[in-house]
Amino acid sequence: MSRSLKDEFTDQLFDAILQLNNREECYRFFEDIATVSEVKSLGQRFEVARMLRTGATYEEIVDKTGVSTATISRVKRCLYYGADGYSIILDRMGYLEEE
Repeated sequence: MSRSLKDEFTDQLFDAILQLNNREECYRFFEDIATVSEVKSLGQRFEVARMLRTGATYEEIVDKTGVSTATISRVKRCLYYGADGYSIILDRMGYLEEE
């Protein structure tokens, strides 16, 4: 884990997120804590990771999400060489890697 990410405020934020019980609570919390654009951007990045994981091409990803190829490349780097955060969640959600 990146030392530059970990601090008392981020710990507090993540502890708060872990207290959310369902999707509706997530919507309510994230609507208060972030802009619509920030939440939408996070959602797009997660979809990019899911699509990469299942073998989608850059063109397919751009067509579906509207993100730039630079964003796709960044997500791909994180997906395959990052802290395994995407992989943990994608595995738990049942999005298997392309075979």
